[in-house]
Amino acid sequence: MGHFFSALALAASVSLAGIAPGENRANAATGRISIEVAGQKRSVTLIEFGRLKRAPRTTIIVLRSGGPRARGVSTDRRGSGIGLSPVVSAAGVVIAYPDAVDGRWSLGEGGADDAGFIKAIVGKLVADGIADKRRIFIAGVSTGGILALRLACDGADYLAGAAVMIANMPDKLAASCKPAKPMAFMLMNGTADPLMPFAGGKADLGSFKDNVVSSEATLAPFAAAAGCGTERAKQEMPDRDPNDGSRAVLERLSGCKTPVELMRIDGGGHTLPGRPVASDRGTAVGAQNNDISTPRVIWDFVRRATH
Repeated sequence: MGHFFSALALAASVSLAGIAPGENRANAATGRISIEVAGQKRSVTLIEFGRLKRAPRTTIIVLRSGGPRARGVSTDRRGSGIGLSPVVSAAGVVIAYPDAVDGRWSLGEGGADDAGFIKAIVGKLVADGIADKRRIFIAGVSTGGILALRLACDGADYLAGAAVMIANMPDKLAASCKPAKPMAFMLMNGTADPLMPFAGGKADLGSFKDNVVSSEATLAPFAAAAGCGTERAKQEMPDRDPNDGSRAVLERLSGCKTPVELMRIDGGGHTLPGRPVASDRGTAVGAQNNDISTPRVIWDFVRRATH
């Protein structure tokens, strides 16, 4: 693994912008990293909480929903779509927000080398002693979730886990996805998502209109790699908003070597629970669940996977 990260560090031309306090938090530092991959200059926003701690830390790479306007996907002022910063600020976590070329991830043949870009980010952060190579997670939303699935299928050598939201695995990827080792995995999908069918079918995202497998089939390769059993522990979340038309149920697969989980939003649409919705399609994105907090669910999953 050391050779892998050394090679990445050499392959990418990287420069770190000046780090300055950000987000009005005394324990946070925000900066921009510039990385050249395959002849293309790419950028990353990096937020370091507890910057005085020099030890390598848990790192979460957030892949936002692609497209000029994230339809149905909640955004914060940094456009992460998840809002992790307030939840993880006390834990000394590093969050990286890579930028997609022209606001869109490359999900088919050709296009930008997004996989190489993410690997180069990991290589840089590990080489600089910022990220703990054993605790690097990817979190993807919508089209960012599709890219996260691709990375999780192939990235067992540099990722500890992945959290994927409102996205299922493309048919072609599902046919070849075999993680090389157990990987912590969480999938959060709505059963009534009109843009990303929970039971599989044709997706209707701005930059992705291809067939996907079901949420169960998306979960399957990670369950197999982790040696999970057939039983599940199901936890129905408290119905804090009886008027939101949805319920959240957490399903944890049994016997896994690392956590493999499904957060099923019964009646939920193409939205993130507990996050404001920014949509240009009105009610076409489906119901918004308000019973749980997406950033809290993701952080709780990461903590389970690292303990």
